[in-house]
Amino acid sequence: MTHPTENERPPQRSWLSRTLLPGGTEPDARFTLANERTFLAWTRTSLAFMAGGVAVEAFPIERVSAELRTVLAVGIVSVGLLIALGACVRWIRVERAMRHDAPLPVPAIAPLLSVATIVASALALWIFLR
Repeated sequence: MTHPTENERPPQRSWLSRTLLPGGTEPDARFTLANERTFLAWTRTSLAFMAGGVAVEAFPIERVSAELRTVLAVGIVSVGLLIALGACVRWIRVERAMRHDAPLPVPAIAPLLSVATIVASALALWIFLR
């Protein structure tokens, strides 16, 4: 990596970077990459929820009516969508906090994931044990 000399200007950040992450100073790349890995983990979790919702609809369970199965599938896919949205918002908030040397924000999607997992587990137990 080359550094600008005294006569050179540092490279400009992209329009998207300037729009989403205004001001502040560039954080250490290790922290930015760690934030990105966390974003990708949340994204994988959201994809797992979406795949689970598709599976609920695609593979009929004898004990569950078609209407209930559709409601469950839509609910599970919706949770996946909310987690994906929350992952994006969290990535931006953490990146901004690092650039402005501010405390890191609390992840709002963690409670959503916990509640969704508890509800899904309770529904699965209810369906299979009744």
